[in-house]
Amino acid sequence: MKSRPNNPFIILLLVAVSLLPSAAAVAQDKNDFNPIQTGVNSLNIAPDARGASMGDLGAATEPDANSQYWNPSKYAFAYSKGALSLSYTPWLRSLVNDIFLANLSGYWKPGNDDNQALSATLRYFSLGEVTTWGSAEGQTLNPYEMSFDIGYSRKLSEKFSMGVVFRYIYSDLGFSDSYAGDQNTGASAFSADISGYYTTYPIIGRNECQFSWGWDISNIGTKVAYNHGENPAFLPTNLRLGAAFTFPLADYHNLTFALDANKLLVPARPLESRYDMSTPEGQKAYLDALEEWENMSPITGIFKSFGDAPGGASEELKEIMWSLGTEYSYNSQFFLRAGYFYEHAMKGNRQYFGIGAGFALNVLRLDASYMLATAQTSPLDQTLRFTLTFDMDGLRDIFGTGDGRRR
Repeated sequence: MKSRPNNPFIILLLVAVSLLPSAAAVAQDKNDFNPIQTGVNSLNIAPDARGASMGDLGAATEPDANSQYWNPSKYAFAYSKGALSLSYTPWLRSLVNDIFLANLSGYWKPGNDDNQALSATLRYFSLGEVTTWGSAEGQTLNPYEMSFDIGYSRKLSEKFSMGVVFRYIYSDLGFSDSYAGDQNTGASAFSADISGYYTTYPIIGRNECQFSWGWDISNIGTKVAYNHGENPAFLPTNLRLGAAFTFPLADYHNLTFALDANKLLVPARPLESRYDMSTPEGQKAYLDALEEWENMSPITGIFKSFGDAPGGASEELKEIMWSLGTEYSYNSQFFLRAGYFYEHAMKGNRQYFGIGAGFALNVLRLDASYMLATAQTSPLDQTLRFTLTFDMDGLRDIFGTGDGRRR
């Protein structure tokens, strides 16, 4: 990947690489194609194989070590004393071979209090190696995005819990050009998540089932300012709502169905095609709307995001992304999963099936997933994910936490 060493151009080019999943609708009329534009888009990449194989969902599924991304309030209902998970995802592998996401996540229930949990996650998204040409000929860049967060969750009743997460974000897409006397630094941002989770065990027929629902508002925070603050971008603030239902097929055999809905709480960028650019009045109206969008505060943007789509209510509904998935479990040791993710062509056209499997032993669990895109020319096709999880209760000989709570 080569370009001239012009700072804004390099930055925009690298951001475009990060936005490729949202730019897959190549056949969509450019006058209608209007995806929500944000910075640090790697924050919205599913980190773990389990959630990805079910169509990128997890707001209400059983808690695991990667719940920090999906719904951190689930940790309070985890059966194990704690767990640590490492995930690896080669990203856009059909286009390049050196972009990847690495994710380390875990939780711990301190003391003897089973009603609360502490959690943390470290994410690292590498955009590969980039070589520039021109006045800084032969300069090699290694742009990346990373985040670190800590969370706390607690049961507020026997069936309901809530959680909060605080996150530091760093995005380094720039470089130094000694010939031009220009120096780029990485962009930092701070954000917070708030979530809730409810679970109950209804009796249907003679079977004890499980019904759960959850919600998570993630990345509520500051803007990330590239190019010395001249190009601020909204964080990908996201609202996730989900429900899951599990019922036993037979002894040791369980089947779960889950549904998630996601909406970015980010204001839509004004569309030039909605203005009469042949007149000075139309041009001024568009520039005024664009300036208002660029200067809008993140909190104001959250509220405006529910009703600011240029196409009105019908376009607003198209901003909702849907995930439908299922998981088969045998004795909580062997798993088969499948799911589907849908995003409207006007808003990004990410549409794909996920399939996956996993197995668990006393100490560790291994999960894998594979993505099959249904949208034409999607760079997400054939994406693989791998997740390795270590369970603290399984390591009772070391930690002394084997109390029989795991199931």
